[in-house]
Amino acid sequence: MLILKSIREEKLIFFVKNFVKYELGPQFIESPPFDIKGSYLDSGPATPLIFVLSPGADPIPYLQ
Repeated sequence: MLILKSIREEKLIFFVKNFVKYELGPQFIESPPFDIKGSYLDSGPATPLIFVLSPGADPIPYLQ
């Protein structure tokens, strides 16, 4: 990985993802689906839910 970083740094992320996938398993590189119910149960007056939105994201269907 160090050699790849010094030669082609832009390819390093792809290589690291493949390395983790084959050494640890695909569950370590896949994002879990968003669980609004679990998040709501974990929230409270001292720990509110905060949504960080990206362009095109719409959390309204999950909230309804």
